[in-house]
Amino acid sequence: MSDEYMEKNGEMIRQIAKEQGFDEPEKPKDEQMSMKEKVNELVGKLEQGLKEIFDSGKYQDYLNTMAKFHNYSVNNTLLINQQKPEATLVAGYDAWAKNFDRHVKRGEKGIKIIAPSPYMVKKEMPLVDPKTGEHIFNADGTPKMTEVDVKIPAFKISYVYDISQTYGKELPSLGVSELGDSVDRVKDFIQSLKNVSPVPIEFGETKGDSKGFYSPTDQSITIKEGMSDAQTIKTMVHEISHAKLHNPQALKENETPKSHGTIEMEAESVAYIVCQHFGIDTSDYSFGYIAGWSEGKGPEELKASMNSIRDTAGEMINRVEGNLRALEHDRQKEMEEAKVEVAEVSEPGKVTTPTQNQEEGLTNKVPIEKEVTKAGVEAAKEAVQKEQSKAKEEKSEKSEKPKEERKSLKAKLAEKKHEVAKEKKDKTLNKENEKVKGGAR
Repeated sequence: MSDEYMEKNGEMIRQIAKEQGFDEPEKPKDEQMSMKEKVNELVGKLEQGLKEIFDSGKYQDYLNTMAKFHNYSVNNTLLINQQKPEATLVAGYDAWAKNFDRHVKRGEKGIKIIAPSPYMVKKEMPLVDPKTGEHIFNADGTPKMTEVDVKIPAFKISYVYDISQTYGKELPSLGVSELGDSVDRVKDFIQSLKNVSPVPIEFGETKGDSKGFYSPTDQSITIKEGMSDAQTIKTMVHEISHAKLHNPQALKENETPKSHGTIEMEAESVAYIVCQHFGIDTSDYSFGYIAGWSEGKGPEELKASMNSIRDTAGEMINRVEGNLRALEHDRQKEMEEAKVEVAEVSEPGKVTTPTQNQEEGLTNKVPIEKEVTKAGVEAAKEAVQKEQSKAKEEKSEKSEKPKEERKSLKAKLAEKKHEVAKEKKDKTLNKENEKVKGGAR
């Protein structure tokens, strides 16, 4: 039967079927519920699930999910963790096709999340004078009213799918890769943490077994010298978390005072999420104390801590990634500049002639004439490599000198060019002198 026929005659057909004892099957409970009821039911499950992650030893698993989905809300990371804890990258059904040229496999079950779904309503509001900000009244003293559009906040249930539930085009590399063992990457990461810290960070001695500390009085962070790169980074993230979450102003603004246990739990959780996100070893982290800490705390108090952890970790991850990209871009730019400078003296047998612009007097750059000797090229390359190595070491200690180093490098290259050209010119003159002398004989 056509949809049009059913639309016109559906009610009659259903009535006849009912009289004959063929009742329409009852709709599933999920279809009978309104969207508001569905959202409320899901929120109820969330509160129970939030309590369970503290009681059942699954807290660390939840932090792993938060490390992968740091831009998602606490509620939605919890929902993803409950339904598909192994998920690594999620998107909506249409988003996979539109943004990534991938498609959801047939029969895959979506992951429920809560999404904003505001709507507009017309509402009568008192008319206000735009200049004075005061209400405007009618002749009878009643306020003049006007109809305005008002946005009403609301939520709905949406479905997302993990990449493992899709097929199609291979994804490009997303975001910043894991830290790995690269010396440059480690140095960049430490510099990025310094850049995002709200207070200065210095390296020095600490008391006892302390690996580092945040001083609310001095508004500074001190990190113990001589630790491994991984431990240094973990400690830096932990203390930056204290500086962001537990500075005097932040603690003053909290409606409920935070205990020492809450303060340490929040900083340790942020450090775990950030390190897990960037692939730094987190095997030494332990949250065995979390069940005892959460005992007696209501859902609102637990969620408040989780929101603080999520917001701080998400902001730190995003800002560190931005800093790492900027530092990597600067390094690539310097390498390209150095390659160009080396290429100017690294092609034996090449004769450099003035360009059209040079011939027209638009530049005063003087080219090296005729052939450059191989020995001179090798000497120039060696000088450049030594200078680059030296410049790289100095940059890690004094980042404010890169321009002076490049000037020094260019000056030495120019000097080497001049020496090579002079050497060749002298040889040419000697040969011509010998010819003159031979002719005189």
